[in-house]
Amino acid sequence: MKIPGEVEPPKPITKVERDARKAFRQVDAEKAMTEHEIAQKAFSNNRERLKAERLAREAAGTSVEKTKAKPKMKKRSIDCLCVPKTLSGFV
Repeated sequence: MKIPGEVEPPKPITKVERDARKAFRQVDAEKAMTEHEIAQKAFSNNRERLKAERLAREAAGTSVEKTKAKPKMKKRSIDCLCVPKTLSGFV
């Protein structure tokens, strides 16, 4: 009979169960590595394709500048910032 709060000791694992778990772990590890390799190859192929496209665009001279120089704003005096333009003639 089990008393509330008492923990049951773990059931001993047989040699057959250990061997089965080991075999399943190996299969799972191989499957995970295969999936990882497939993902890495797809990533590498996509990166190479994009690089080739970029180099072709640059060679054609149609490279678009991503950053354009913004015109600088004129510096205003403090008076202009404090007084609205409609009232500036009255001050």
